[in-house]
Amino acid sequence: MKGLMVRSFFWGATLFQMLVCLAGAQVKDEVFAQYRSEVDKAVERGLEFLAGRQQPEGHFNDQYGKSSGIAGLVGMAFLSKGHLPGSGVYGETLNRSVDFVLGSQQKNGLLDRNDSGHGPMYSHNIGTLFLSECSGMVDPARQDRIEDALARATQLLLRAQAVPKDANNAGGWRYKPEATDSDLSCSGWALMALRSAKLNGAPVPDEAIAKAVKYVFSKHDSRMGRFGYTNTESHAETLTGCGLLCLELCGYHGHESTYKAGEFILNTHAKIPQSGHELYGNYYNAQGMFQLGGKYWRKYAEWMYGHYLARQKADGSWQGRDGGTTYGTAMVILSLAVPYRQLPIYQRDETVDETP
Repeated sequence: MKGLMVRSFFWGATLFQMLVCLAGAQVKDEVFAQYRSEVDKAVERGLEFLAGRQQPEGHFNDQYGKSSGIAGLVGMAFLSKGHLPGSGVYGETLNRSVDFVLGSQQKNGLLDRNDSGHGPMYSHNIGTLFLSECSGMVDPARQDRIEDALARATQLLLRAQAVPKDANNAGGWRYKPEATDSDLSCSGWALMALRSAKLNGAPVPDEAIAKAVKYVFSKHDSRMGRFGYTNTESHAETLTGCGLLCLELCGYHGHESTYKAGEFILNTHAKIPQSGHELYGNYYNAQGMFQLGGKYWRKYAEWMYGHYLARQKADGSWQGRDGGTTYGTAMVILSLAVPYRQLPIYQRDETVDETP
């Protein structure tokens, strides 16, 4: 990847974010306009909480807090509000997140400090996505390290996808690089990481994206509109948003399956707070429904803002049924902050219809 990520992209990325911010401000979003003041305050309080909890080495003393995945999610939470590494009030907070993720990489390219854990590929996928989103926004020394790390991290993703698997699992990813099975949740993060890296100029073959999309479709119930974990129905309330988001990011906006997924989410989202994977279900839904736009985003956003703004704790944190407070706070911020439109991977097509 070295040489593919052009050094001058640093300035291009900064300009890009400024333009994104201006473009986002011009989009008519009545729901977000209604909640904007509350969201601004809640997100800033959440970011203050995360910055205060971060250790000097960049990790957190919380559940999963020493994984590159948590550092990556926290870093993206700051990016989602327009903060940049090395600049402004949270510049050093972001630098520490970058350094922690970079320091977690093993010789085989895996971005995880302890590959004997239950799901090192989750950490790897999220860490890869975070570094890719930061690429071009850091100082030259860190940019060199990011380019090297991303080259190895991306190759590991491609090798893990290429492990021989049966028809039910081909094209996807699971907990470990050598896994011979797959699941939609882990595969969703892996696909987002590959898409982001490819947008940054990494040599990601179109075939790898196509295989991943085929895997996503294999977990889709086209009649019901839902997506499942390892089949077409398991954990559908929390994973249909994942399938929807993957398709939207890979050019399937307007496809019948995306609208059916949106309808399924509108009919089932109220069940999410009772789920064991509440916060990533909400995250996927928020990102996917924003991509769909129109009534899908409007109705989901009304519920999400009404539900989660009221659940913020006095110290600025959130905690759901899954993960610790650091994880919970980062995931809710990433969900609430979708309309800020600061993360390049989640940019929405400007032709998306904002009407019902």
